Amino acid sequence: MHQGDDANQREGLSRRSFLTLGLGAAAAAMVVSNPLEAAVRALPERGLHLYNTHTGETLKTVYWSQGRYLPKSLVQVNRFLRDHRSGETTQMDPRLLDLMVAVHKKFGNKGAIHIISGYRSPATNAMLVANSDGVAHNSLHMTGKAVDIRIPGQTTKLVGRAAKSLRVGGVGTYPSSNFVHIDTGRVRYW
Repeated sequence: MHQGDDANQREGLSRRSFLTLGLGAAAAAMVVSNPLEAAVRALPERGLHLYNTHTGETLKTVYWSQGRYLPKSLVQVNRFLRDHRSGETTQMDPRLLDLMVAVHKKFGNKGAIHIISGYRSPATNAMLVANSDGVAHNSLHMTGKAVDIRIPGQTTKLVGRAAKSLRVGGVGTYPSSNFVHIDTGRVRYW
């Protein structure tokens, strides 16, 4: 090996190291810049305290612990967030649960989050579309990616603002009906 080759190798390694560090820093910055991830990352456990306004049921469960989602708890949450009209369930998006936790955390996690609507079967959604304004034909409720919530003691404006600050999915405020729609679809507000 020539002396020049050795210097080029050292320089190549330096460039590679520099690029690796730069890419690592960029990835870390992206994680930190995700407000939802930042809001839940430090929690040793993620749990929900829910109240269903239609069935009167309550659920208090930890669904994430030791770095992973807990399958048995996710089944409980899926059952709780079922279509209250038909009894049908679906697999709810775990990021939606994280979103609810992050919003609730902004208000001190006091009391239960009131669930107005979780999963909606296609039949239920079609019925709602036919009978009311403002229900989307392709609602994310039908894919387990949306809930309509209320946090007692907080206005829809404040809950909506808290959800928007996390920059995840859609947020719709419905002050006259006293609930906020949150979902894990594309970012949009109404």
